[in-house]
Amino acid sequence: MKTIGVLGGMSTASTLQYYELLCSLTTARLGGLHSPRLLIRSVDFGLVAHLQNQGAWGVLGQMLAERAEELERGGAEMIVLATNTMHKVVPRMMRDVTIPLIHIADATAAHILAGGFSHPGLIGTKFTMEDRFYLDRLRAEGLQPIVPEAADRDVIHTVIFEELCRHDVRQGSRADFIKVAERLKQMGADCLILGCTEVGLLLNPDNTPLPVFDTTQIHCEAALDAALSELKQSLTIELK
Repeated sequence: MKTIGVLGGMSTASTLQYYELLCSLTTARLGGLHSPRLLIRSVDFGLVAHLQNQGAWGVLGQMLAERAEELERGGAEMIVLATNTMHKVVPRMMRDVTIPLIHIADATAAHILAGGFSHPGLIGTKFTMEDRFYLDRLRAEGLQPIVPEAADRDVIHTVIFEELCRHDVRQGSRADFIKVAERLKQMGADCLILGCTEVGLLLNPDNTPLPVFDTTQIHCEAALDAALSELKQSLTIELK
């Protein structure tokens, strides 16, 4: 099994989910007491959030580039950036790194297309919902994403940063997010992207009016597929 380098801490709430999911998925696939080979490099989200709000994306790109290089030097064979929003700086982050990145938007788009959907509603931070780095990635795969109206985008962004990133899960906010999902359906969405790694703390397939694509779950599955690819090939050769 290859070693997965997880670049996390953005926020700690979502990185905890990544660790738990990667472990549970590995056990489910390999059985017994098996667990994944992981390196986790966690950053200070307080500083990251401050720089995001200042629009200092160049500084953030350099910061994550240094952390990605540390993961590669530490023995990681691939990188998982455990956040949707910070994929905005992926071009700078990966410029001097030779190991591959498992891109969260690409993995999500593949799942949506495989499910026969084409108009995903996108719920995430304002950076993810409004900037082109994520939407254009989905469009490049042939999808036509739909984002909430401005007022809903404000509510979503505030809940993510003021509540979910602080491990604060409120039923009132869950109700607000469900209403946003309902409005996205009215706008023509045929499925829903949980496009922030914390949104799954509020929304799930049982409480939304649309099929749900949880980017955290999808990202972890894609990383594990890549990590186990050579193991699967070797097992196939042995069976032959």
